[in-house]
Amino acid sequence: MRLSRTRRHLTAALAGVAATALLAACGSGDSSGGSGDTVRFGYINDFNGASLIAIAEAKGLWKKHGLTADAKVFTNGPLQIQALGTENLDFGYIGPGAMWLPASGQAKVVAINTLGNSDRVLAQPGITSMQELEGKTVAVPEGTSGDMILSLALKKAGMTKDDLKVVPMDPSTIVSAVSSRKVDGAGFWYPAAATIKKQIPDLVELAKNTDFEDEVSFPTAFVAGNKLVADNPEKVKKVLAVLREAIAFRSEHTDEAISLTAEKLKIPADQVKADAANNKVLGVEELDKLTRDGTIDKWLKGMNDYFVEAGKLERPVDPEKYYTGDLFIGAGK
Repeated sequence: MRLSRTRRHLTAALAGVAATALLAACGSGDSSGGSGDTVRFGYINDFNGASLIAIAEAKGLWKKHGLTADAKVFTNGPLQIQALGTENLDFGYIGPGAMWLPASGQAKVVAINTLGNSDRVLAQPGITSMQELEGKTVAVPEGTSGDMILSLALKKAGMTKDDLKVVPMDPSTIVSAVSSRKVDGAGFWYPAAATIKKQIPDLVELAKNTDFEDEVSFPTAFVAGNKLVADNPEKVKKVLAVLREAIAFRSEHTDEAISLTAEKLKIPADQVKADAANNKVLGVEELDKLTRDGTIDKWLKGMNDYFVEAGKLERPVDPEKYYTGDLFIGAGK
């Protein structure tokens, strides 16, 4: 069932409060650069979300472009979108499941990052099909790629969320709930799923992104606040120049990018390498080409169709309204 306008507004308001609270509660990540514009940049503690930030810090890219970075860690994309809306954040990172938020006008997608394959429908040992989840308790972080993979898997099985007992949870709670067997399954993602597997080695994976690659793509992306894009295009251009250089470095020196990300996140490099293997790294020239030839628009249109069917969007949206591909390409000139 589609969300009513009132419910959407209430959800946005509550999430905005949560985002503000999170920003007040969490400390900043590593700041880098010298004098110049300060960029408040959100990220998630995984390879997709943190690798470009780690590269930019280690290679002095912020300072090179006259910026100072104030990096803040978040647990998911929707919280970052809300922080952009309340102007507590300038830029952020989202996974594919949160792409409906910029499509609904709440932010701009300023750069495509990777193609994700980190999402899974997980189940306790002994459950071997989606049908066997019927009537069982399944945790999901609402509005994220975990939510998206669960919905896609249910549709493929001829089911809906009404066939389950769906319980909204934040990511850290899902790790605890699945590991302690308090829930029967989850729509979730790596690398957090790997933490669960340490407790439950025979955890079952019922669905993954590549099961649906003929229907929809799963791009991860960087987003910016609408007001910032409209009022300060020069700052946006500088940040995109940083991201472009970091994207190029990551695609050309992936092993070093993994090491730098591991250092930033303070986790073993082999853990980051395993996480990176779940995603397709895209080079900057490839992203330029995919933008120019309309491939990225095609990805976003396919996602919009899914979000309309899932009740997240009222109608399909032209990607030109929220993907600023021209700014991304222009920052390389």
